[in-house]
Amino acid sequence: MTAATAMTATTTIQNLIDGRFAPASGGAIISVYDPATGSLIATAPDSTAHDIDAAVDAAAAAFPAWHALGAPARAAQLRTLADLVERDADEFARVESLDTGKPLALARSIDIPRAISNLRFFADAVVADEGETFENAQSRSAVHHRALGVAACISPWNLPLYLFTWKIAPALAAGCTVVGKPSEVTPLTAWMLARLCVEAGFPRGVVNIVQGRGLLSGAALVAHPRVACITFTGGTATGESIARAAAPSFKRTALELGGKNPALVFADAAGPAQLQATVEGIVRAAFTNQGQVCHCASRILVERSAWDVFVPALVERTKRLRVGDPLDATTDIGALVSGQHLLKVAAAVDAARRDGATIHCGGVRVDPAMLPERIRAGAFYPPTLMSDLATTARANQEEIFGPVATLIPFESDAEAIAIANGTRYGLSATVWTNDDARASRIASQLDCGTVWINSWMVRDLRVPIGGMHASGLGREGGREALHFFAEPVAVVRANTST
Repeated sequence: MTAATAMTATTTIQNLIDGRFAPASGGAIISVYDPATGSLIATAPDSTAHDIDAAVDAAAAAFPAWHALGAPARAAQLRTLADLVERDADEFARVESLDTGKPLALARSIDIPRAISNLRFFADAVVADEGETFENAQSRSAVHHRALGVAACISPWNLPLYLFTWKIAPALAAGCTVVGKPSEVTPLTAWMLARLCVEAGFPRGVVNIVQGRGLLSGAALVAHPRVACITFTGGTATGESIARAAAPSFKRTALELGGKNPALVFADAAGPAQLQATVEGIVRAAFTNQGQVCHCASRILVERSAWDVFVPALVERTKRLRVGDPLDATTDIGALVSGQHLLKVAAAVDAARRDGATIHCGGVRVDPAMLPERIRAGAFYPPTLMSDLATTARANQEEIFGPVATLIPFESDAEAIAIANGTRYGLSATVWTNDDARASRIASQLDCGTVWINSWMVRDLRVPIGGMHASGLGREGGREALHFFAEPVAVVRANTST
């Protein structure tokens, strides 16, 4: 039996600190529920500052030897871990679906393969990152990167293993040691990964994974004086508190936060030849993972001349999305991550209705009687499209983070850009048009970190990704990620004596 497959019906999760597994120091636990059924599936440590102290001490003690090991040896450890995750990929996918409520097919095709890719990509990237050299008449300079020390890696609940590995892989590759804190809402695959880190032979203290609530263990980790850098993905309000806590000690901080991402659909992308492809792309961008992806398109801007063709086609396709059991291969929309989050999403739609929204589809909780008996207590909400709201309405300004998108008409390129930029966020956008010149011109004027053209979430791991304004600061991906965890050091030699 592998470390991953030793999961029981109700799992007891532990912390990994200094190469050993242990409960929270005070013995407190957090109950973990399957959002599709409402049943208890695990208990996790409700860790305290004492547990964080122990993890940071272990990471700090392990740092000199891990950094001195060198990039090739560190990369080899990451590749071993990737191989183990790949070996247990089916079980990881099953558990990811169980923990989050997402369709099992999605976990199998996206979450777990991308987690494996993260580990392998940064293993390769750090070996290839040879630094830079510069020469002029007076000097020869070499720039190399020295790891910062202990990295705090705090990941969210929507893509648990995918985004956890997105953080710890570059940190470890760069030579940092890690204290990782996964979300308390979805802790299971991080626990499985912790066990594989031991099986992979990581030296004690190099990888520490502490479970617990953000307000307790997360806050203690951010504030810890021996933590050199913090990478966090999650809500903007939490990101703001992390930035405030980190500022007095000048800790390097990368924050990927919320978004209110626009999709700009121009009339030429809604013509007969491209209508179906555009509709399919928008449906994917709006409703993948129940809309619980920070890059999901939650504002769909449609050129007025295409409205009467595009909107009915989009509504009809959205209505055909199947809400159901995450374990069913035909399910498109699984459960939201928790009953509490379901109430938040439903409340946002109810508020939009009071603000005058026209609901084109969805808009009310799924009737449990329409679901299979196994999942009637689950947190299900249908894909929802609504229009006739002011661009300043709450539903067009506040992140809902569920299967909900608004429809907004525009008359001109300038109006589309103004609407798209008209929130406090700036994470990503999509532009749908057959006109390459227009696409480039529009993309250059959108205030966000990533613009996809006629596509969504197409990724090259060498490309930096991140947000502007209230969507965060810093970038992840490629060299940006590796260099985040290290200080550039310049060594300069004079060419001639003076």
